Amino acid sequence: MGYEYIETSREDALAVITMARPEKRNALSEAHLRELLEAFEGAGRSDARGVILAARGPVFSAGHDFSDMDGRDIEAMRQLLDVCAQVMSTIQTLPQPVIAQVEGLATAAGCQLVATCDLAVAGASSRFAVPGGRGGWFCTTPGVALARAVGRKHAVEMLLTGDPIDAPTAEAWGLVNRVVPNESVAEETRALLRRATRGSTASKAIGKRAVYHQIDLTTPEAYAYATEVMAGASQTPDAQEGLRSFLEKRRPHFTDGG
Repeated sequence: MGYEYIETSREDALAVITMARPEKRNALSEAHLRELLEAFEGAGRSDARGVILAARGPVFSAGHDFSDMDGRDIEAMRQLLDVCAQVMSTIQTLPQPVIAQVEGLATAAGCQLVATCDLAVAGASSRFAVPGGRGGWFCTTPGVALARAVGRKHAVEMLLTGDPIDAPTAEAWGLVNRVVPNESVAEETRALLRRATRGSTASKAIGKRAVYHQIDLTTPEAYAYATEVMAGASQTPDAQEGLRSFLEKRRPHFTDGG
């Protein structure tokens, strides 16, 4: 379908969702968020093996669109923030790996998008910030994803100071997986995603869901849950094929052709 704020395309087995509002620094209005939600849900239902989130222009995303927020009462604000939360939750419940292709600044809810994606590749000149800490409206919801990506101390520093961090710091803190020359971001994004989508898509969907479920459990709870998931998954056709192909020293043939 046609979108106003984003573009969607396919590159072989990869789905690409591109924020295409550079004149507004890819600010996230409610309409923009609803388009992202629909596009991610569509990608999740498709036969794509992986999903890329990219952006046009020098800013990946400046966060929420304040012009869309101005004058909203508390119920309307809750509605907007709930749509944003749905986008973030959908990214992590998609069966496919989702990777952020970050070129330029990612701030507030834009930084939240990066922290939420399963993987992220950033250009050397990219920067990341949750600037509410130096203003009048704290970045509480971006902090949910940020604290789960970079750890408590680094997240609290970013949230309290509002200071931006550069790409090497983002990589060292765990916000992104790779920092590459600006001109190589698209290429390296696809190279990493293709490695992350090798093998059985069914197995990877089970594994991704389990990672996000167990990560906030206690260690004994996590092992109990993961044991049940892995035991159950061992009986799937792709798991049995992987085991037999290893023993028979041959290339596996998974149900999806991967």
